Amino acid sequence: MAPAPLGAPDFDEAEAFVWQVDPDRLQPVNKISRVALSLLLGIDRSRDTLLANTAQFARGLPANNALLWGARGMGKSSLVKAICAEVRDQGHDLKLVELQREDLGSVARLLNLLRASDKRFVLFCDDLSFSHDDQHYKSLKAVLDGGIEGRPDNVLFYATSNRRHLMPRDMIENERSSAINPSEAVEEKVSLSDRFGLWLGFHPCSQDEYLAMIRGYCDEHGVEIDDETLRAEAIEWQATRGARSGRVAWQYFVDLAGRRGVQL
Repeated sequence: MAPAPLGAPDFDEAEAFVWQVDPDRLQPVNKISRVALSLLLGIDRSRDTLLANTAQFARGLPANNALLWGARGMGKSSLVKAICAEVRDQGHDLKLVELQREDLGSVARLLNLLRASDKRFVLFCDDLSFSHDDQHYKSLKAVLDGGIEGRPDNVLFYATSNRRHLMPRDMIENERSSAINPSEAVEEKVSLSDRFGLWLGFHPCSQDEYLAMIRGYCDEHGVEIDDETLRAEAIEWQATRGARSGRVAWQYFVDLAGRRGVQL
């Protein structure tokens, strides 16, 4: 039997891996930090679209790379992890591989490792964005377009970002205003988002959705609290944070569970 490529693990060892460099290796993740898909509220359309896309890929059917963009704390990365778990529960041996933005320069080596496997992988990059002098976006094209070899058929790429175009709006405008050819100055970077077949937008939640998230966490973990008290405390918590999101809902719930002596 031919030796495994450098850095390639036994992919049956875990359902998720983190890509490490120096030296190259895929580190198995023994316990994934995630929440159940049923607890991710207020994002039904994005949930259904991403679930269908991922299930198609897991069955060997055509599927699109996806960019999950929008409001902070609304469950973008949580949704990716929950979707992969849901598809695995449907009987598909899908693997999740996390890639840090700082390691995008090594993505060609990672793709070669994954290409050699008979498994199917969702390659995941959380909080993806680029600054003015950042050249990592060129490496991203290897994932989205695949270069001369093409993207491996067994790899799908999902990324989350607070920005739809992966770079700040003021940076886009500054480059346009100072360039000899304004239209070409930012086209290469801005067009990166166009290379994602799916754009899934995430927007701030309503107060009712925020309260429903907390109630869902309480029911899931057995934390007892009446609706009136929960509403008053949760709204006060949101006011002190100056924001309302799934992340803020979870942070309030963690505080509540601690005060009620409930282990999570």
